Parts: sequence; structure tokens; C-alpha cells
Amino acid sequence: MQNVQQMDLPKAAASGFKVGHIISVTGAKVTASLVSTGPGPEAAQQLNESVQIGALVKMPTTGSTAFGIVSSLATGNPSPSPEFGEQWVMEIDLFGECLTPEGVDPGEFDLLRGVSLYPGLGEAVYATSMVELQQIYKRPKGSNVKIGSLHQNDALPAYLVTDDLLGKHFAILGTTGSGKSCALATVLHAILGAHPFGHVVLLDPHNEYTRAFDGLAEIVTPENLQLPYWLLNFEEMVEVMCSRDEISRSSESFILKDAIQLARRGSAENEEEGRYITVDTPTPYPLSALLHNIEAAMGQLQKAEQAKPYLRLRSRIEALRSDRRYAFMFSSLSVRDSLPDVLARLIRVPVEGKPLTIFDLSGVPSEIVDVVVSLLCRTLFDFVVWSERESAVPVLLVCEEAHRYIPNDQSKGFEPTRRMIARIAKEGRKYGLSLGLVSQRPSELSETILSQCSTLFALRMGNQKDQDFVRQALPESAEGMLNSLPSLRNQQAVVVGEGVVLPMRIRFDHLPEEKRPHSDTASFASEWQKEDAPDGFVARTIERWRKQIR
Repeated sequence: MQNVQQMDLPKAAASGFKVGHIISVTGAKVTASLVSTGPGPEAAQQLNESVQIGALVKMPTTGSTAFGIVSSLATGNPSPSPEFGEQWVMEIDLFGECLTPEGVDPGEFDLLRGVSLYPGLGEAVYATSMVELQQIYKRPKGSNVKIGSLHQNDALPAYLVTDDLLGKHFAILGTTGSGKSCALATVLHAILGAHPFGHVVLLDPHNEYTRAFDGLAEIVTPENLQLPYWLLNFEEMVEVMCSRDEISRSSESFILKDAIQLARRGSAENEEEGRYITVDTPTPYPLSALLHNIEAAMGQLQKAEQAKPYLRLRSRIEALRSDRRYAFMFSSLSVRDSLPDVLARLIRVPVEGKPLTIFDLSGVPSEIVDVVVSLLCRTLFDFVVWSERESAVPVLLVCEEAHRYIPNDQSKGFEPTRRMIARIAKEGRKYGLSLGLVSQRPSELSETILSQCSTLFALRMGNQKDQDFVRQALPESAEGMLNSLPSLRNQQAVVVGEGVVLPMRIRFDHLPEEKRPHSDTASFASEWQKEDAPDGFVARTIERWRKQIR
């Protein structure tokens, strides 16, 4: 470090000390040559501490002070021998400025996003002091919650801006085992701790979160909730009841559409009401009426061979009624309008001490889990759209393993689910419906939908494809921070977007054991130390399998 240019400057000052001078300015990036505060290892150590990757630095301009984040360090002109000297350079991503021509007052200033005045060539680059860091990362003026501390200094708290986080959607992305579930639990605990009368719906595909929110959440499972079949729209009905091959599905869907519409209209209280009912109107009707309409249409056929699609439909509907796995949707004998009860329970109106609804999807048959997700998302969206503006309640919908429902590959997933989540992402904020996406495979997510998330929590990612995908979604000023993604530890994340004052690398607050999501990862080391499985283990497993008991 002794070969770096030396300057006679004080070791530290309230406003920071000089660490370099600018040699290049390109868009939102600045390149600077490092300078040392003096000879000896102490000066070298002080410089190294001040310009680590992720460190904040400041640069004066003609009418402001620009702030940036150190994104890379390199040797600009390597020499064959240290005696000849060499130039050390750093790259800085600009992210904000303070419009004070006289310079920054370390005691109080407001940082503005973006840079309107750029520093010039030869201008000095200074380290930011602790006082300045406290001002930059101070508690936001609007509603906010603390979720952790800054990577630069554990003493500095990290805050989320609640309204911007929830009003403009967010995503939590990271590889398996990086701590996504704990990150989501930390964020939700912080938000619900500050807002006990919130309304959050969490789609939980693996029953991970029940323990983490014990006492705070209404746990909804297929065993304790009747989600009536008549809530399904036509596309969802086709997915559940019709054959998979396109030719058979086409003929069956034509028959099903007429039968559903007749059944819905037949259950209307009067003819005037029936005129407004379509095949998608969520009005109750008996399943027997649907079967009757199919059989009645089949009875009008001229040839017996034309009855095959009718028979397939009838057989499928009868199989659904008798299959225990579908009991939550098709087993009800009485038909009543339970939509108010279903919605009130889902969105927690009234809250009654449980602002979170966890919908456990692990018990839903895999063949229709996408249909159930489509139904839940569509029902929530339609509810907020038709709510009275003055009395509407904002709702947050969180989708775990979002890549299952909104894959980037158009040939995968269930199209109505993708379309509905896309509509929530594009229009939800206008009606008070916010979206939270959680995924371990960002590159498999729909790029269009992810781009609507204004706040991103990026946890550890080793896959280059995932890193490149997230890099495209981040603002240019935070691009350099992505280089640290493969080296992030558990409980750490890079957070960028509207939900934070400025891009930052954070360490999430520690979660007590009882507030952590349940991990399904088996401990091979401990389990393989046991000589035998418990008595009757195989027999009990087969019984649960046959009876579909989890």
C-alpha cells in the first residue's frame, strides 16, 4: 500500500477523510484512483477499511455532494515490481446526492435519490463518517418498520418504508437454503407487530409457516374450509372436469359451458336476476343440477356414439364427488351462499387478533393446486375491485414458490393463474391489493410480473442465470452490489427499490426459534444413527397413504 500516492491529511474527521480522486465519470459510475493518508501500515489499514466493497463514499460537485457505493477494487496499472509503484483504483456506483452548495452538514441533511450534478475529473473522494451514515440511513419520515441492521455497521438499523413496500409490491429471491422463509417471516412479523389490524393472505405450499405465526394466524386447510365448486369460473371448471387431450377437452368444454350456465340461472331467485348471470358469475347451484343438464343434453342426441364426451364429463364429476381428496370443494350436500363467510375468513374481517391467513396448500391434490391458487387470487382481486372505496381494506397476498404459478415459460403453469397474478401486479395497487413473491428460482419467474415488484430482497444466489436475471430487474445504481450475492451469508440480503430509502446490504434481525418457519430438510446424520424405525412405521404410513391423511 506504500506505493499508492500519499497525501498529508488527518487520519479521521467528522466529515470523513480523502481516499482518492476521480479519474473517470461514465453515466452512473465513477472511477477513482486511491490515495493514502500517509506512510506506514496504519494508513494502509485505514484506507482498506474505508473502501471495502459496499462502503459508502462522497464526492463534491459544483452545487451538491454526491454519494456512491464502492462496487469494485482493482490495480489500474500493474507493475512488474513494487519498487516501480502502481495505481490502485475503485469503481463507485452513484445513488444519491445532497443539494447543499456549501457542503454537507454532518449533523442533519436529506439524501435525494439519483444524481443531477456529477463530480468532475480530479475531484476528491471522501470516506463517509459514522455521523453521515446515521443521517443517510436514518429512520424514514413516513410509516416504517425495522427489520435488521446494516452490513457496514451492526449499530445502524435497517428500515423498510411500509407504504412503499406494500403499495408497490415486493419480491424475496434467493437460492434454496439462503433463508428466504426466515426473511419473509422477519418482514411479516415486523409489519404485523406495528400494524396489528393488517390483512395478509399467505399461500403456503409446504406448511412451513404455521409454527412461525402461532397465535397470529388463521390456519386454513382443505379440512377446515369449504371452498365450494360454484366459485370456480369456466376456465377453472374446464381444468378440473375436462380431459387433458385437446380434442376431447374441446368437445367437453362446449357441453360443460351450457350445463353450468343453465344450472346457475336455474338457481336464480327470479327471471330478472337470472338475466345478469353468466357462466362465470359466482352464484351457488347444486351439483345435481349440473349433472341433470348434462344428461338432459345427452338425451337429445340422435346417435349413441355422440354421447362419449357427455359420459366422460358425468363420470368425472361423479368421481370428484366421491374422492375424499376433493371433499373441501365437492362434498357439500347443502348448497348455500357461503361466499361472505369464505371471504371474511380469508382476509380476516374482523381481524380478531389474527391479521394473517395462512392457506396450507400441502393438502390440496396436486392436479388442482393451480386451480385453487387461481380461484383464491381471482376472488381476492374481484373483492377489492368491487369494494366501496371509502370502506375498503388493503390486503397483502404473498405467494411462496411463486415460480410454480407464474413461470417465465409460457407453456408451463396454469394460464388463468398466471393471468390473474399478472393483473394483480399491474392493477392491484389501485384497489389496495398488494403482491409479495417468494422464489428460489428467479430465472424461472415471469419477467413481466417480477418487473412490477418495486422492492427486491436478493439473498444468496450461486446460479449465474439467476444472478443475471435479477441484475436486469435492479436499478443501475445497485448493480455493483449484486457482485456480493454469491458470498452472502445466511440472514443477509441486498435490498433495493421503493421500500427502502436507498440500496443497502443488510443483516436481518435474529428470529427466535418459535418464530422461524419449519424446515423440511431431513437430518441424515442423526436419523442414520438409529438402528431401527419405530414399530409399525411402514404400516401406519400405508394407512395414511390410502386414507389420504397427512
